[in-house]
Amino acid sequence: MLVLLLISGSSAASWWNNNYTKTKHPIVLVHGLFGFDQAFGIYNYFYRIPGALADDGATVYVADVSAANSSELRGEQLLAQLELLQALYGHQKFNLIGHSHGAPTVRYVASVRPELVASVTSVGGPNTGSPVADAVQTVAPPGSFIETVLAATATALAELIEWASGNDSAPQDVLAALGALTSTGAAQFNQNFPEGMPNSPCGEGAYAVNGVKYYSFSGTRTVTNALDPIDALLGLTGLLFYGEANDGLVGRCSSHLGRVLRDNYKWNHGDQVNQAFGIRGLFTSSPVAVYRAHANRLKNEGL
Repeated sequence: MLVLLLISGSSAASWWNNNYTKTKHPIVLVHGLFGFDQAFGIYNYFYRIPGALADDGATVYVADVSAANSSELRGEQLLAQLELLQALYGHQKFNLIGHSHGAPTVRYVASVRPELVASVTSVGGPNTGSPVADAVQTVAPPGSFIETVLAATATALAELIEWASGNDSAPQDVLAALGALTSTGAAQFNQNFPEGMPNSPCGEGAYAVNGVKYYSFSGTRTVTNALDPIDALLGLTGLLFYGEANDGLVGRCSSHLGRVLRDNYKWNHGDQVNQAFGIRGLFTSSPVAVYRAHANRLKNEGL
């Protein structure tokens, strides 16, 4: 049984709480590929972000869907968790924020059950796919020995992540996840679930569809701090974009969904969720502050 982690504001902060992030509907944060809610009970995928939102009044849940699986299956897992929250606490709608593969995951829920969703926010979402996924599928074509080896290795990693997050019963399908993140897989997904997608290359999508507000923001740097262990990998994968502005895994235009708040933060894919341990480039925007400002935006729009 998948669960959501409820984040409560700290008592130390409650005396000065000004309700800056107190949205009408709860905020639900949804992780990406090989993600988790909280590892070993102490380390958040959205590093220090849930607590910062809760400290200023937001009700925050962190979803725990499969580390690696299709957008639709992850979406069904999330939907089941939202329905449980609705039954237990009477929440009518939710503000869904999905990072990376979490973006199509929350888009799926908003498409099939819009009455449950107040808003969708894509953070570094591969909404038209990723050249990195395309490259992996080219190197390891379906049915090949290389694909078998890579799938076995990636599945072991996904299962380790789920064990660390206390949810080792979640189904893993690395090849389904890879297919979902390719340009071909994303195109098929967008045909089935088009809400919020731009009608022109690198444009903006509809701001409101079926009563759901759509937003997106992202970064366009790969290497931002030499002390961050994630940066070396993202610096290499960023080369696959052949000069297109990207965050190491997702291109600037692919990140667009609904109202584009900003698509050029000086962040890489890890910085977008304040990883690792909050290390980022000097003089760059604080991810925690950006999430807080977005929660305030949702609040001011009655969401």
